[in-house]
Amino acid sequence: MAKLPCKFNFRVRLRGKIKPLLHMKKHKFYFISFTYWFLLLYIVSALVWWFISLEAQNKQMFFYRYEQLRTDDYQYQDKVLALQDARHRKSLQYVGEGLTFLFLIMVGAAYVYRTIRQGFKQADQQQNFMMAITHELKTPIAVSRLNLETLLKRDLSLEQQRKLLENTLSETKRLNTLTSNILTTAQLESGQHALSAKELNLSNILQDQISQFKLRYPQREFSLNLTPELWIKGEQLLLELLISNLLENAVKYAPGLTPITATLENLKGKYAALHIADQGPGIPTTEKARIFDKFYRAGNESTRTTKGTGLGLYLCKRITKEHGGLIQLADNQPNGAIFTIQFPLLKH
Repeated sequence: MAKLPCKFNFRVRLRGKIKPLLHMKKHKFYFISFTYWFLLLYIVSALVWWFISLEAQNKQMFFYRYEQLRTDDYQYQDKVLALQDARHRKSLQYVGEGLTFLFLIMVGAAYVYRTIRQGFKQADQQQNFMMAITHELKTPIAVSRLNLETLLKRDLSLEQQRKLLENTLSETKRLNTLTSNILTTAQLESGQHALSAKELNLSNILQDQISQFKLRYPQREFSLNLTPELWIKGEQLLLELLISNLLENAVKYAPGLTPITATLENLKGKYAALHIADQGPGIPTTEKARIFDKFYRAGNESTRTTKGTGLGLYLCKRITKEHGGLIQLADNQPNGAIFTIQFPLLKH
């Protein structure tokens, strides 16, 4: 089978272009962080100085009025006590106002800081997505082009031609899945996608997807444990994309010689429970809460070798939600991950 000699060089060139951008972005974050903390310190210092100035003024007013009192006045003691009480109440007023302002400042500062961090985080995720999508789009096109040029320029045997065509077909299917993920995500998020739900045999859909993956990845072992005739209400194209993304995720992260197991069962007569299990490295506990976030992928895109865009699992969650289902992640034994999806079951 023909190989793509420029694939590694493409990723190296991509990393070389991105590293200066990452360096600039890091410096920009440090500058904004420094400016933020400097302004916050300045505002808090100004508030403290405001309190000190008012308290000093309050003290001066007290002594000014105290000096105007006559000691031979029979109400002298009462007036002194009244001045002390007024000074004390004024001090309490300044403390209360100062603490209120400080609380509002800290709440606002926390909100601004959180917004800034989220903005940089989203920008970083989107940058990772752009890096990944650039690679993921160009690679299938380059592979297919190289295979077709090889077919045109070389005199190959039928077996060699078949392998090149199968490889090209596999790359086009991969490209189709990628574009489907992007378009479906955009439609679901914009609210332009109206779910075209009808009664579907989920057992048949899963069986068809497993058969397709066996053809796409003949070197991989796929195991299917199927309960027949499990019907749900949903949209077939979205459900096919959901199952395809989960299987593709297992193929990417599980070692080549380990099996990928798909199980569909009737759960208490109420739900159709779909389990996709692999024996890969698994997902760290610290990342489980974020694994379904949009664009999220573990590590940095400039050094990552695993294919993907960070949309697959996010889209799985959105599709599951659109169908009134629930998606969960658990650890497999002895290692790996199990994705479980529960759909409301129709009774036939």
